[in-house]
Amino acid sequence: MFTIFGIPSAALFGQLAIGLINGSFYALLSLGLAVIFGMLNIINFAHGVQYMMGAFAAYLLLQDLGIGYWEALVLVPLIVGAVSIVIERAFLQWLYKLDHLYGLLLTFGLALVIEGVFRQRFGSSGLPYGVPAELSGVQNLGFMFLPNYRAWVILASAVVCFATWFVIERTKLGAYLRAATENPALVRAFGINVPRMVMLTYGFGAALAAFAGVLAAPIYNVSPQMGSELIIVVFAVVVIGGMGSILGAIVTGFGLGIIEGLTKVFFPEASNTVIFVIMAIVLLVRPAGLFGRSA
Repeated sequence: MFTIFGIPSAALFGQLAIGLINGSFYALLSLGLAVIFGMLNIINFAHGVQYMMGAFAAYLLLQDLGIGYWEALVLVPLIVGAVSIVIERAFLQWLYKLDHLYGLLLTFGLALVIEGVFRQRFGSSGLPYGVPAELSGVQNLGFMFLPNYRAWVILASAVVCFATWFVIERTKLGAYLRAATENPALVRAFGINVPRMVMLTYGFGAALAAFAGVLAAPIYNVSPQMGSELIIVVFAVVVIGGMGSILGAIVTGFGLGIIEGLTKVFFPEASNTVIFVIMAIVLLVRPAGLFGRSA
């Protein structure tokens, strides 16, 4: 074992790994928020409970139906996405032309209601979800031991994030999505069903949160509070990256996770506030965010 700036290498790289894992969840969740805000202009405060619902859906599929982790990775985003589409059709579609505050208040209220229902049904202590057998064990990298499941989380998050970025920024479908937010009448003239596109976009953003919830279930206890404990940090990540910026959400999510991990090594007292300090500095210097477009 060697030291770096007086810190044992195992401790430093261990915290970097934890930072990358946290950054994986920050990136996935902030990406979903950025997709929904960028395409729908809705500040989706229910994103945290959609993440929580993903973890609970994986848990219930395993306990009640015997459906394992790998199947849940596919099924749960579809289930939560479908539930979220119902929410969009019932509530959110009436708010698109109103001030952002209305969407924020509505989704905040929905988050409180959904979290309360889950707390009443399952309690607050949290429920265990095992690591799949294929991903158990650790890898000895020489300078640290890396659990296989945590390496999988980082890889899966990176692949999903950059695949989403590619689809939105580099394909015809993504061009239609971006155009629909700026000039829906023109897009309708091309025969595109804009309301359906908006509905599916919200469902996709919620599905990203649910996917993150399934990834999180074997690492953290599955509890009704798991979304509310994370959503404030994720909003800070989105603000720093730039509201609605897909690339900003991804890069900032992973980057801030690493910064948070390093802060736990060199200045532990600031580890819980460093992201918010960075947000304040960025807002002072560049109010639109690092990757955002100034009005």
